[in-house]
Amino acid sequence: MRRRKLGRTGIEVSEVGFGAWAIGGPWQLGENEAGWGKVDDRESLAALGAALDAGINFFDTADIYGLGHSEELIGRAFAGKRNRIVIVTKFGNRVIDGKWVKDFSSEHARRAIDESLKRLRTDYVDLFQLHSPGDDFVFTDELWKTMDDIVAQGKARHYGVSINPWEQGFDVIGVGKAETIQVVINMLSREPIEGGLLKKAGGAGVGIIARVPLASGFLTGKFRKGHTFPDNDHRSSMSREEIDSTIGRVERLWPLAGRRGQTMAQLALSWILSHTEVSVVIPGAKTVRQVRDNAAAGEAPLLNDEEMRTAAEAVAG
Repeated sequence: MRRRKLGRTGIEVSEVGFGAWAIGGPWQLGENEAGWGKVDDRESLAALGAALDAGINFFDTADIYGLGHSEELIGRAFAGKRNRIVIVTKFGNRVIDGKWVKDFSSEHARRAIDESLKRLRTDYVDLFQLHSPGDDFVFTDELWKTMDDIVAQGKARHYGVSINPWEQGFDVIGVGKAETIQVVINMLSREPIEGGLLKKAGGAGVGIIARVPLASGFLTGKFRKGHTFPDNDHRSSMSREEIDSTIGRVERLWPLAGRRGQTMAQLALSWILSHTEVSVVIPGAKTVRQVRDNAAAGEAPLLNDEEMRTAAEAVAG
């Protein structure tokens, strides 16, 4: 597994990480389904162990994933192995009296890091992130001071922002405080690349963490037109037209994956890693097989210019 520097943090991370949203299991964010359907904790723990065995050292979670369950699983899986892994978590989304609330107050940040550390069974996280504050969010000096204090206390080594929408990344870079940006990048969502965010981040030494790299599972290639998702899967909110259109675009990528001798998921990850400003890509996984499939992308050749053009033409429209 190749490694890259996580921006100016200096931390060496595996090119392919482990996105731990899915292992949180079914859960609701207010009235919204936010999980990925039913999971088996034994399988999840086996998948986490397989990731470490495959050379993956970067594990991304959040306090809201499974309402803390994802963090708890990571804590269980790596008891006694803390020095071998990079743990990343996020805060800012809460469920209060059944309602979804965004809370990036200093008080909540301090409480959230302590609660996350307890679930993760560790004294510190390597990276503590604001979790999708939203396009109307105002970054205040008080918030940055709080994040600096958390680092000074040794509870986090570094901090960053997981953004949505992607354009918010320019504001984050402009402030100059956050050391990383986590953003949706995949073969079907190329705006951060085409809009210049990656280039700007690279110039500023801000590490890019590519999330949702498999387009919520569509870029695994396992779905066919007409597929339906269970009610406890957040993808069930997509329209029939949207699902089938997305699947159709993915099907046009199959020939390129075949020529490269890769699975569809491996091609999708290799495509992202071919953008050198990206520090790490974090596909989700619920099984050992998925982990091993994802990890292989960290050893495969990056796409050449011709392959990149072919990919762009395949998913256009």
